Formats: sequence, C-alpha cells, structure tokens
Amino acid sequence: MTAAAGKAASVTFEQVRKTYGSVVAVGGVSFLIEPGRLVTLLGPSGCGKTTTLRLIAGLEIATSGRILIGEEDVTALPATARDVSMVFQSYALFPHMSVAENVGYGLRVGGAGKDEVRERTRVVLDIVGLTELDLRMPSELSGGQQQRVAVARALVLEPQVLLFDEPLSNLDAKLRRRVRDEIREIQRSLGLTSVYVTHDQDEALAVSDKIIVMHRGLVAQQGAPRELYEAPVDEFVADFVGDANIVHGEIVGCDPVRVRIDETELTLPGRTGAMGPVKIAIRPEAIHPKLVDAHANSGAIVGTIRKASYLGSHLEYTVDTNVGSLFVIEPNVEAPIGIGSSVALELSQRGVILVGE
Repeated sequence: MTAAAGKAASVTFEQVRKTYGSVVAVGGVSFLIEPGRLVTLLGPSGCGKTTTLRLIAGLEIATSGRILIGEEDVTALPATARDVSMVFQSYALFPHMSVAENVGYGLRVGGAGKDEVRERTRVVLDIVGLTELDLRMPSELSGGQQQRVAVARALVLEPQVLLFDEPLSNLDAKLRRRVRDEIREIQRSLGLTSVYVTHDQDEALAVSDKIIVMHRGLVAQQGAPRELYEAPVDEFVADFVGDANIVHGEIVGCDPVRVRIDETELTLPGRTGAMGPVKIAIRPEAIHPKLVDAHANSGAIVGTIRKASYLGSHLEYTVDTNVGSLFVIEPNVEAPIGIGSSVALELSQRGVILVGE
C-alpha cells in the first residue's frame, strides 16, 4: 500500500458553482486541499458540504468553475474517470460476499488477476486490523468492523483521493470515537489525501488537518481546527464550531482591547476592534461560576442557576443573567451549585472572542 502515499494528490476548487434550476447548492466555492492531508467539510444540513463532496467524486458535475485533482482538470469527467474512492454512510457492503470478497470486488471488476487481488486484499485487511475476519460475512460483523471493511474496500484501489461521506453516523458514541481514531491513524500512516464530510463538530475537530466550514452553499471560514475554534470570523462559525454564548458588549478601550460585558470589564491582548458596541462569543468553559450574595457583587456578571447537570467528567449549568441565558461547562465536580443559587461569573481571557457588531 505504499503506492497510495505516492499517488496522493491535491484537490483544487476554483469558483465552483452547482445549481439545480433556480436552487443554488454550491455558490462559487474556492479552496485547496494539499496532498496527504485530511480536510473536513463541516456545516449544518443543506449547507452544500455533501454536494461539494459529490462534485469531487464526479457524482455531480459542476455548473461552472474548475475542479482539479493534482494537475488534471476533472471538471467535466464522470466518476468512472476519476481516481477517487468513497466510503459511504451506509457502508454498502454486499451481504452475500465475505469480507475478503467485498474488499477485492473493485479490483476484480477492474480486471486485476486473482493473485494481485488476493495479495492487495491481504495487505489492506492487515492495515485495518481485519485479517482474521476475512472469511466472515457482513452480517457476522459489528458496526465498527463493517465500517472498517468499507474503508478497506476503498483503500485497496489506492486512490489519489479518499472521500468519506458521514462515515460514523450509524455508530454509537463510544464506537464513533474509536473508529474515527482508526480512520485518522490509517490516513496519516498512508499519507492519503482525504476529504471527510460531517455535521459533528467534535468529530471534525478530532480528525482534521483543516476544516472548511460551509454555510448556505459558501465557505464561511477555513483553517486548522484550533484556528476556527479560537478565532472564528463571525457569529455563525463561533456558534457552529463548538458551543458559544453570543452576547452584546462594548469595546471601551484599545491597545490592548478592553471589553465591557454587563458590569464586567475584560482585557483581550492581541485583539483588535473599534470603540463601541460589539458582539462577543463566550465559550462555555471560559465561564466560572462562584456562589455569592447577589447583592454584593458590583462589577461582576451576576446570575441565577436555572439548570444543573452532572455528566461525570464535568458539570453543565444554564445561568440566567442580564446579558441572557449562558451555558457553562465547569470541570470541578466536587462542589456542585444548586438550582436557584445566585452566582458571580468569572471570565477567562481565552475563550472570549469578538465576532462582530
């Protein structure tokens, strides 16, 4: 399987547009996916991410613009003429074929000899950890094992680009974490160019070299996971990539920026902004509630605990305040605060983000 790494190709979109009559599914999108990287298309239902993936695969043909895989213009080429493989949400395994037969199917259809099919199937089953299950039928496998067969079937073709369409949506939460780690490890070890579609923010943050956030058929922001989480360009990205409390505040000082939220002032080094009203995104983990006498906390955001939930590793609170209802994640589970309690909310600098006027 060393050939896969050597074949890894870039994917380039140049003002790609896809319409269905008057409906714009993808509206002038441009981006570069570098060879050997895993890039996630992330966004809510209807944002255009799946259509974009299908445009790469050749399952949809662009209305305008250019799509390149490596240096080749594939804009008008059908799926059969593109060197890509896709792992589908449904797995799409043949129920009457064994694991090995499912994995080698594409090679057999492509005219490969029996010895080549056997050897390449053996190699890829070893990569995904299914060597001992080669004679089993899909019905005899767990969901995670079936997903790995689907990945192996795509890998065995040694494509220039490997595409994943919501590959973990049929798995339970614990299994999703394990399988996503396995997919990421395989991608890294083989140096594959991979494009991954999901609406799950945690999944995208965990597996991606780069995330392309889509909204209404356009690219809202693209960058490394940490960049999108810590420096979203607008309210939509802040609220979609992770949880965010969007509140109104005011910039009351510059160089460094000082913001006022209710009666609290906070300095944000390294930020820029003009004096005046501003929208602020506050990450739930940046808020620290402390029990207080509600009448003795001038200068703090004061609120009342409306909801409290224990989740094992952390506590979650909903706090009613003058700036709105705030969602809080508190890692200290030793001293839970009861519903109805008055609290003062301390804010960390990290996790407080300016997102617009």
